[in-house]
Amino acid sequence: MLRLRYLLCLGFVTVVAGSIGVAQSVGKPAPDISVTAEKATKLAEDGHCGDALPTLRRSLGHVKDKELGRKVSVDGARCAMTLHQSDAALAFLTVLQREFPDDPDALYVAVHAYSDLSTQASQTLAKSAPASPQAHELLAESYEMQSKWDDAEKEYRGIVAQNPRMPGIHFLLGRLMLSKPDPGPTAAEDAKKEFQAELEIDPSNAGAEYVLGELARQEGQWPDAIKHFSRATELDAGFGEAFLGLGNALLSAKQFSDAIAPLETAVKLEPRNPATHYSLATALTRAGRKQDAEKEFAIHRQMTEKGTPGQPQTAEPQNPN
Repeated sequence: MLRLRYLLCLGFVTVVAGSIGVAQSVGKPAPDISVTAEKATKLAEDGHCGDALPTLRRSLGHVKDKELGRKVSVDGARCAMTLHQSDAALAFLTVLQREFPDDPDALYVAVHAYSDLSTQASQTLAKSAPASPQAHELLAESYEMQSKWDDAEKEYRGIVAQNPRMPGIHFLLGRLMLSKPDPGPTAAEDAKKEFQAELEIDPSNAGAEYVLGELARQEGQWPDAIKHFSRATELDAGFGEAFLGLGNALLSAKQFSDAIAPLETAVKLEPRNPATHYSLATALTRAGRKQDAEKEFAIHRQMTEKGTPGQPQTAEPQNPN
């Protein structure tokens, strides 16, 4: 969840920075300033960021040579972070993401810059509003990352005690209960109550519906699993795991034809996940569409034989009898 929020925040600041860049570029294009840009990159690489940054900012988007433009953006982002000028850093990072999305230097700079920006923001929050729910939530998430489960739960429960209707906290509590290495015999039921409480506060929480669907699936409660997975797909049309969960629940309930549509959507949303192809192939087989099923089985075999590094895989269901 922390990572998701962080990514959403990054998307927002990227849009803002991109808008700034567009606004600056409206009108007559500036002439190529390669000579001064080259000098500025050398200054930056020699550690003279204070002298280099103004020229690097003026050069951004106005250098014709692509490699020099990359150096301007990389050196500019580094200098901007060194000088604690986050607005300038975001402008350089936006260009790097747009023009050089796979460049190792660009990615390396972006990782460190966004990490530093996140740290700065968290420190500002801790200083300016240490008693706020947001500060306690950030602390709880930090405890989770350190596997300090009891400390994290204490922080979340403190937030609930002070702000019982605050969206998201019951979801985080439920997720925490299921994340503990030794959750205890009542963890699943306790987590369900938290997810249900979350939905009473925020009926649009697709994540809560999805986890309730997973818990129902694990208990073999197919109607409940189908209901929750269906609701999750309605709330978030891009939630590939929810479509896969729905399809698998329908498979387990022997509703083979009904399982095809959500599994086809899952394949479209997560084409590199072998589990989506396997489940769709199983549904097509049970629905009598053998030729279509074999195509999906072939894709699944090819992906599992070669491997698909970095792609999460959902456990494949047993073939229903």
